[in-house]
Amino acid sequence: MKTTVIACLTTCAALALCAASAPALAQEDQATPAPAVDASGGASKTGASEVYTPEDFARFAPRSALDMLEQVPGFTINQTDQGRGLGQANQNVLLNGERLASKSDSVVDQLSRIPVARVVRIEIVDGATFGIPGLSGQVANVITKGGSISGRFEYRANFRPKYARPSYGGGEVSVSGSNDRLDWSAAISHGTGRGGAGGGRGTLIYDAAGNVIETREKLIYTKGEYPQISGRLKWTPPGDTIVNLSATYGLSDTRFVDNEYRHPLGYVSYRRNFQNIDKGYNYDISGDVEFGLGPGRLKLIGIERFEQSDGPATSYYIFDDGQPTIGSRFWTDSRSGERIGRAEYRWDMLGGNWELDGEAAFNRLNRIATFGPLLPNGEFDNQPLPAGGGNVTEDRYESILTHNRTLAGGLTLQFGVGGEYSKLSQTGMNGLTREFWRPKGSLTLAWTPHKGLDLSLKAARTVGQLSFGTFLATVDLQNNNSNAGNVRLVPQQAWEGELEVKKNLGKWGSATLRGYGQLIEDYIDIVPVPGGESPGNIDGTAKLLGVAFNATINLDPLGWKGAKLTTSTTYEHTSLPDPLTGEHRPFSGQTYLNHDSTLRWDVPKSNWALGAGFQSQLNEHYVRLYETGVNYEGPIYTYAFIENKDVFGLTASLNVFNLTAGESINKRYVYSGLRDRSPLLFVEDVRNDISTIYRITIKGNF
Repeated sequence: MKTTVIACLTTCAALALCAASAPALAQEDQATPAPAVDASGGASKTGASEVYTPEDFARFAPRSALDMLEQVPGFTINQTDQGRGLGQANQNVLLNGERLASKSDSVVDQLSRIPVARVVRIEIVDGATFGIPGLSGQVANVITKGGSISGRFEYRANFRPKYARPSYGGGEVSVSGSNDRLDWSAAISHGTGRGGAGGGRGTLIYDAAGNVIETREKLIYTKGEYPQISGRLKWTPPGDTIVNLSATYGLSDTRFVDNEYRHPLGYVSYRRNFQNIDKGYNYDISGDVEFGLGPGRLKLIGIERFEQSDGPATSYYIFDDGQPTIGSRFWTDSRSGERIGRAEYRWDMLGGNWELDGEAAFNRLNRIATFGPLLPNGEFDNQPLPAGGGNVTEDRYESILTHNRTLAGGLTLQFGVGGEYSKLSQTGMNGLTREFWRPKGSLTLAWTPHKGLDLSLKAARTVGQLSFGTFLATVDLQNNNSNAGNVRLVPQQAWEGELEVKKNLGKWGSATLRGYGQLIEDYIDIVPVPGGESPGNIDGTAKLLGVAFNATINLDPLGWKGAKLTTSTTYEHTSLPDPLTGEHRPFSGQTYLNHDSTLRWDVPKSNWALGAGFQSQLNEHYVRLYETGVNYEGPIYTYAFIENKDVFGLTASLNVFNLTAGESINKRYVYSGLRDRSPLLFVEDVRNDISTIYRITIKGNF
């Protein structure tokens, strides 16, 4: 089977390389004409779809397909991780009716490289009507046309007066073009990450009786640099064959610092300096070929991904009275990869559309880990960490048959049934190999009772994704705890249900309400294992209930021309039996409330836009065996922005974030033993300033 998958990858790559040598010819616009825009200025309708043309976004002066899609009323781009293998579609954006199948190049990245001049329209349609397995709810289908060679660029700079150094070099430059046979794009980007906190009230340490026994001054700083190059090629030779090839290569360099000056009452003051460095590279090569075969069409897909990262985490304790410095270092070198071969055969039969999918995915992780104390000579005595190194692999095979049909006007049914076989192997200390058979499937109903109202109901049986690193032991020098590793982990399974209702409000905008729930077996939480604690599967069923609302309200009908309010809120209630006590509690560290609202005003008859907003995120307490706590920021962040859409032909904007002094908050309760039967040892109460953040963005086309 592995040999077959490799052959599939090689075939796809060879076909695409042949495409690269094809002559460039004039492009014919094969996109169908866009329907006229409603006189009200909203989206026109075609059947159950909402259709937006470039003219609908003229006041925003967009530079790319992404800029347009971000202004579609009531729509939010879903950037959910693809998870295990490639599988069925789980994102809510299509390009010319096809899913964006890359696992490394995000939907946002791909859309940002499509210039506005190539966008014909954006259709908002219920996903089940496309007949693409796994697709449900509101989906954006971006329709594009050919065009000559063009480019776009975006420059990003971040400034934070305190705690973090400026970032001057962020951005991307991309070039794309097409003709009647070839469609291509290439991009070079530089992602940056900056973070920091400090000052504020600082850190207080309390004993079990509530007495302050120590104060701390903290400085947290993060710096990340992520350069990447990427390319995409689509070839349509004479006939009905379509070939795609894409590739990305990137570097990563992250440095995280958490330094504290500690003042224990009655003892000598000292500095705890913690630093974690992580450097590496990654690449992703994917290709597919689609052609007619018998009564239908066959699509073969191959993906090869790899990521390497290594670096030390070090902790030093430097005492003011001159006593010897003590410290330790935890170092890892991780190499992970994924190889996927997938076949999709689609045909029409018995009044509906059918698709049979088969997929083989081979995942791997190889890690070396060492740990050791600081020696008097200033070197670290690093030795292999028991259970911290080794290999973890999974060979997984999946097959699903999906049927899609129209039951009545405005009513579409999609159902899929299948299963997967997986073989999990772990070498090293307590190595283990296990095999599993798991059923999978889904049922979706999409209904449009009348124009402007869309409903979608979905039920599914799913299998979750394992993080291979949780099989192996780790050491957390920052918080002085560790995971012992767990070779008996299995992927979680769940019954999932979702109901989504979208209402077009005409000239007022659009609103979407979604309710969802999950009953999860083998949920992964921190559990007791030989040697301590580690992520593991809990006994019993975990439950999640959620509701999400997002809306765009145009204020033009109230007389405020060019103004709109965009708001989104998600609330989740979770429950699981605690691995120690058996009592039900929320998921550890779960974000149970997430809200963001933005008021934007595009000033009529000018190039100016300005706005303001706020966001809030609240988390449940995290729970380990020997400690609990809660981490969050804000709890409310506020921001404001100003934008000019024609600064020497460019779009320039300034965003000022954290206007109202939001903080980084961490409260930690540490016990002398297992938390359900041991006394409280101390409480760590942290409140640090975040600082105001200034972000400058400049966009242009060439």
